[in-house]
Amino acid sequence: MTVSEQIEQRHQEDLQRLRGFRLLDDDFLTKCFEGSTECIQLVLQIVLEIPDLEIVDVRTQVFVENLLKRSVRLDILATDSAGKKINVEIQRTDRGAGRKRARYNSSMMDANLLQKGEDFDALPETYVVFITEHDVIGEGQPLYQIERYITGSGKKFDDGSHILYVNGEYRAETPLGKLMHDFSCTDPANMYYDELAERVRFFKEDKEGIAIMCKAMEDMRNESLQEGKKEEKRLTVLRMLEIGKYALEEIAEIAGLPLDEVKKLQAGQGA
Repeated sequence: MTVSEQIEQRHQEDLQRLRGFRLLDDDFLTKCFEGSTECIQLVLQIVLEIPDLEIVDVRTQVFVENLLKRSVRLDILATDSAGKKINVEIQRTDRGAGRKRARYNSSMMDANLLQKGEDFDALPETYVVFITEHDVIGEGQPLYQIERYITGSGKKFDDGSHILYVNGEYRAETPLGKLMHDFSCTDPANMYYDELAERVRFFKEDKEGIAIMCKAMEDMRNESLQEGKKEEKRLTVLRMLEIGKYALEEIAEIAGLPLDEVKKLQAGQGA
């Protein structure tokens, strides 16, 4: 098979994948919601049950770095008109929606929301919202709202931190039930909400939208390849640090990583 034939085959495979995409596929959703305050506003108005919620900023695939420990990439980070920060995560596998994952996302958001010297009371209210394909909590509810309470009195702790799980299996003639139906649709013609159907239709049926999605899939393949190579380099550094016979400069040269990154890995190893 020639190179051009391989490229065409991969393109046809991408088109086939695109036809099967749903909003429950996180890469497709983040592309659909990229720069679209209307779509995420609609979703959050329904999920948070705040009809007048106004989203003023939305970012997708937000990398929140932790230099010494595990960093995270947020699917969606939205800001409303009152300054609330809302992280929305799409998870098809139960494993990726663990309770401690929600806790970690919440903590990483907090750690990056205050400037040096700012008072802790300046922390904005935050929400971590997991939309999951299955009922990962397993109690048959359409929506799970997790809050902190004071033992004994039962009063809310009111620290401004909220976690929600949306059960993607829920179907009913309610706004949330219709929303979860739309998240599972592959055909925009079968969707209830026009705002969502319009975005899905653009990326599945419009020539420009299809080109954007095909390029995004190619970029994801390349990024995955590069990340795999970088992880191999990190593992090489850690093995060499464990041996303890090499200078940091030697390790950086052999592994092909900047010296500063080798020093960070060394610091993390001793933490």
